[in-house]
Amino acid sequence: MKSFSFITHHSALIAIVMSYATLEGTKRYEERFRGHAAENHFRLEENLWVSSIGIGTYLGDWDEETDERYAEAVFRAVELGVNVIDTAINYRFQRSERSIGTALRRLTEQRVAARDEILICTKGGYLPFDSERPGNVRDYVEENFVRPGIAKFSDFVGGSHSMTPDYLQSQIDWSLRNMGLDCIDVYYVHNPEAQLGEVSREEFDRRLRAAFELLEQKRAEGKIRMYGAATWNGFRAGMDERTYHSLPRMVELAREVGGDEHGFRFIQLPFNLAMPEALVARNQVLNGEQLTLLEAASALGVTVAASASILQGRVARNLPEEVRQPLGSLATDAQTAIQFVRSTPGITVALVGMSRRAHVEENLQLVRVPPALPEDYQQLFEQAG
Repeated sequence: MKSFSFITHHSALIAIVMSYATLEGTKRYEERFRGHAAENHFRLEENLWVSSIGIGTYLGDWDEETDERYAEAVFRAVELGVNVIDTAINYRFQRSERSIGTALRRLTEQRVAARDEILICTKGGYLPFDSERPGNVRDYVEENFVRPGIAKFSDFVGGSHSMTPDYLQSQIDWSLRNMGLDCIDVYYVHNPEAQLGEVSREEFDRRLRAAFELLEQKRAEGKIRMYGAATWNGFRAGMDERTYHSLPRMVELAREVGGDEHGFRFIQLPFNLAMPEALVARNQVLNGEQLTLLEAASALGVTVAASASILQGRVARNLPEEVRQPLGSLATDAQTAIQFVRSTPGITVALVGMSRRAHVEENLQLVRVPPALPEDYQQLFEQAG
């Protein structure tokens, strides 16, 4: 598959490099794929041109071989038309962020892409170990968080999750260092529903509001551009479940601390052929009307990124023809599963974990394939009915 090089003169490159994704930068990236990328592969969201597929970095061993594979995979993905990179500080004990940092340096040095062309998203909340699992977790927490005054043992719900302002500030600083960045484009509070196992709804709202206050402060300092919530269960849960998240309530809290120009602009949740709740479950209430998560996000001006697009390969095996045909009878089941997600109205980016160059090249054949037309996509549900 053809790759594209950054085609700006070196002196001009230095002049235009920014510390975060910009409209001008992402537009420049999109324009380099004109005539190669299919229509609607790039979408304009939050005044940025972003690819309909993003690369995720969750799974894998914590060793140097996997580190290098991830760095190569991220580099290749950006070469082939993906400018959304997703990670979290706890992924592979901070190694995934560091692999991204390696890839970003190579991309810039080889003039394949500039920093202002790439949307980099990470998350904080879970306790991150450093390169490997420590022999004694309590000693690790005491040395890295308690003694420096960043957190108390009691700040960690379930022994592993915190979203106090001091803790999140430390995690943002760590992530910036890991990736060699001045600014993170999207910073997610990672699985905030983990808190609801131990605290009341009122206390949860207080903690989330305090977290948003800190994130607005980090925006003002130029350390992050936007923020949001990345959840596993929260946005898929029923309204009567303990782990349930109300998106309108989250936006309300963000508006309380940040005004109408608040930075809560992204959410992330699993969405795939086996987990369609964002599209079908009317579990959000906005202005007295019950809406799906995707409908509510659209109404509130929040961009949706889908995690687990192929559910670690579990929804990319032996797909029936009635699923494959409306989505374009693509070469592989993995491509078909990704095509379903990126073709769903209201989903901006389908995130796919890819730690190997071969998987990147196979899956990103979709860059040249337009998302399914609405009438073809609808056939999936008409057949199911």
